[in-house]
Amino acid sequence: MAAPRGRIHEVVVVGGGIVGLACAWRIAQSGASVLVVEREEPGAGASGVAAGMLAPVTEAEFGEETLLRLNLEGAAAWPAFAAELSERTGIDLEYRQSGALVVAVDPDDVGELRRLNELQTALGLDAEWKSGRECRRLEPGLSPRIRGGTLAPADHHVDPRAVVSALREALLAEGGEIRSGVAVEAVEQSGTAVAGVRTGDGPIPADAVVVAAGARSAELGVPDSPPVRPVKGQILRLRGAPERPPATRIVRTPRCYVVSRPGGEVVVGATVEERGFDLTVTAGAVHRLLEAAWEVLPDIEERELVEARAGLRPGTPDNCPVVGAGSLAGLFWATGHHRNGVLLAPITASAIAALIAGDQSDSALAPFSPDRFAKAAQLAGSAT
Repeated sequence: MAAPRGRIHEVVVVGGGIVGLACAWRIAQSGASVLVVEREEPGAGASGVAAGMLAPVTEAEFGEETLLRLNLEGAAAWPAFAAELSERTGIDLEYRQSGALVVAVDPDDVGELRRLNELQTALGLDAEWKSGRECRRLEPGLSPRIRGGTLAPADHHVDPRAVVSALREALLAEGGEIRSGVAVEAVEQSGTAVAGVRTGDGPIPADAVVVAAGARSAELGVPDSPPVRPVKGQILRLRGAPERPPATRIVRTPRCYVVSRPGGEVVVGATVEERGFDLTVTAGAVHRLLEAAWEVLPDIEERELVEARAGLRPGTPDNCPVVGAGSLAGLFWATGHHRNGVLLAPITASAIAALIAGDQSDSALAPFSPDRFAKAAQLAGSAT
C-alpha cells in the first residue's frame, strides 16, 4: 500500500521485517499515524529466511547471562502475542510449544553439551540431561548413534513468514501504512531532532523515526549510530509428507538445527559467517548443513530440497540488541538482534511504543541502550 505523498506521519519505521512491523503495529494501536518504509517487500530480509526458533534455553551461552534474561522475557511474551495476532488476523502463525532436544553424536559433543547443561542448571533453567536411549524414545527418528542430549520443554517455535503476513494485515487494519520498494538513504534532522527520512523517492517528514533496518541500520547517516554489522546465515528448506515429520521437537546439535513444521516443511540451518553483505548460497554450506542434519535424523535424505537461501542477521560487538532512544530527539533504535529477532520482536515492539508515548519505565531493556557503545569508547579513551 502506498502512502499519500507529502503527508506528515507521526512515526516512520525504517524496515519491514518482523521487528519493524511489530513496532509499527504497537505504535498504530496507540493511535499514532505510522508508515513503514521497506527497501524490498515486508519480510524479504532476515525475517523471511529465519527458522523462527523461540529457544532461549537451548541457545544459552557462557557469558551471556544478561542477554539470557531478556531472551527468557521475550519467550514469555510470545503466547499472548501470538494469540492476539492470530485472533486479529485469522492467520495461523504455526506457533508450537513443542520443546527442543539438543543431541550429541560423539564424545566431544557429549562434553560440550554436558558443560552447557551444567550452566543451564546453575541458571535455574528447565533443561534435563537424557541418555541416548531416552532421546530416541522422545524422538524415534533420531539416529542410533545419538549418545545423549538435553531436553528443554519450554523452547518453542513459530513460522516467521506467517508472522510477517499477520503483522502486515494487523498493521493495515489499525490504519498503518507500508511503502515497499523504497530505500531510505538517510534520517533527516532539524537541529537536534529528527525531521523524517530521505528516500530515493524524496523526503518523508515525520515527528519520530524508528530504525529497524536490520543489518543496514548503521547506513543511515545518523550521528553516533551503533555498530551494527551483517552476519551471514545460510539456511535450507525441505519438504516431505506432513504426517511423517523427522521430529516433533526442535532438534539441535553443535552443528545444525532442524525445525519441522505442521505442513511438511523442514528447516535446516544455519551458518554463521562474517561476509559483509554477501548473500551467495554456497555448495559447501548446503553440503555441511545437510550432512549435519542427516547424521542425527537420517530420514532427512528422503526429503525434497525446495529452497536454499542466505540472510543477514544484524550483529553487534556484544551480540546484544540495540533498543531505545537515540542521540536525536525523536529517534529510536530497534535493531542488532542478531539471531534473536523473532524471539525479541514482541517485547522490542512494546518497549519502542512505550518510549514513543513517553514511558521510560521498561528497565529490562536498559542494558541494551544505543548509547552503550559510545560510553564504552569514552571509558576506553579515558583509561589510556
